[in-house]
Amino acid sequence: MQPLSIANDGRAPRATPLASETVLPLHGSPLDARLPLALLEAVKAIDTPAAELDTDFVHELRNKRLGLSETVLQQIRRYNDAIRARQRIGYEEILALARLIGRRPDADLAFREAGRRWAQAFVDTVSGPRRRAARSLPALIARPMALGALRTIARRYMNGTLVRQGSTLLLEVESPVSADAAPKGAGCGLYEAAFRESLQLLVDADGAVDHVMCRTRGDARCQWRAEWRRR
Repeated sequence: MQPLSIANDGRAPRATPLASETVLPLHGSPLDARLPLALLEAVKAIDTPAAELDTDFVHELRNKRLGLSETVLQQIRRYNDAIRARQRIGYEEILALARLIGRRPDADLAFREAGRRWAQAFVDTVSGPRRRAARSLPALIARPMALGALRTIARRYMNGTLVRQGSTLLLEVESPVSADAAPKGAGCGLYEAAFRESLQLLVDADGAVDHVMCRTRGDARCQWRAEWRRR
């Protein structure tokens, strides 16, 4: 498969430089293709007009909006093929994609939308009976099942670890692929949104997720903390 190569030519949505931001030495092993797929599908959804448009204007939008470009559509197909083939995508490729998206003026929205889509995709890999049991059985039985699923998700899809401290869960990721992608740590919203969405889907939890450690603040890793009490 060819490596990702998407050029943002400055047309809408217009890129803004990150000259004031520090580029972190981020490195990691290859990641599941559901992550870059979620990033591109989020951008595609944001860039798709809500109303029906005439054919000529649609063609013009495809030339102006990154999410509607033929290159992005080709990469979406490529990542879907990689998921079916169980092929992982190189960390550096996804890092470059995250930094490209981070130049958008709506980067925070894009990363959070991608996080929700990413979580929905990896939670779908948990068997239906297990998901239903984690949401419906008494907590004494359901919590160990949900915790096991969440730990597997953190390791397999986020290159991270999940630790339980009483009613609190801590997600730690040493090199989040979007950590330095956008100003003010907005790229970390990708993981925050994914963590929260996975808790909602698996254990029906609806609590806040706190970003208690961050690589952009000089910490050795990023860490998110959440309560996992049911609603």
